Amino acid sequence: MIGILCSRIRFEEKALFEALRRRGIAFERLDEDRLQFAIGGDVPGVTVVLDRSIHHGRSLYALTLLNAAGVPTVNSAQVAHICGDKILTSSTLAAAGVPVPKTVIAFTREAALDAIEKMGYPVVLKPMVGSWGRLLAKINDRDAAEAVLEHKETLGSYQHGIFYIQEYVRKPDRDIRAIVMGDQTIGAIYRTADHWITNTARTGQASPCPVTPEIHALCQEASAAVGGGFLAIDLLEDDDGLLVNEINYTPEFHGFMSATGISVPDLLIDYLLRVHETEAVA
Repeated sequence: MIGILCSRIRFEEKALFEALRRRGIAFERLDEDRLQFAIGGDVPGVTVVLDRSIHHGRSLYALTLLNAAGVPTVNSAQVAHICGDKILTSSTLAAAGVPVPKTVIAFTREAALDAIEKMGYPVVLKPMVGSWGRLLAKINDRDAAEAVLEHKETLGSYQHGIFYIQEYVRKPDRDIRAIVMGDQTIGAIYRTADHWITNTARTGQASPCPVTPEIHALCQEASAAVGGGFLAIDLLEDDDGLLVNEINYTPEFHGFMSATGISVPDLLIDYLLRVHETEAVA
């Protein structure tokens, strides 16, 4: 039986449930608000679990406990650990030789300001954890840098006190989001916007993007670096080639499906069944 770890039921979860019912595949909703794990005890009676949680902390611990009990998950706890943290994602990709934007991590406001001045304006300041393009700041000058750094430091959370500083890549008014399942790059979209943040959760408009050999190779390289699975890989078009900007381990795919016509739920169910079969044989 397939387990679906979920919190908010969005278009994606509804589409998955519908596809599972249509194909007569047994599944169980593992709702976060009712889910319980007895340490050292039994875990939900499912054979493979798909993570659709929107809460990184809950997701990470649930996947860790499931994996420890021998239940395969998509994605694994290790993949969630890396991809749920932008610092770990960038450092893991860079260590594997995957091209990423120039990035500096600093632990104090003074060190962050010095790093920004050395990198040159504009820069992008990102939170360690987060999605949907939230809490991003494009810093155009020193006054803005001082103000934003002070605000983040004053917020008090240790995460806001660790500064993730990235070069501003002068891409076209778009980025590329590709979806990977194992060794397949199932498709890609352009996300185009007048604003520099192109997420479809904000103002980005999705349109089909051909999966070129370069895109496929880079996506597979990035996926392998973080542990593989079902991933959305965001690419930036730089003058010197493509860069991997971020990786999402519980991607939404409403806009992707609308732009490409690709049935992500059916392909994802097929992938889950392959993961279960592979683990069963192992």
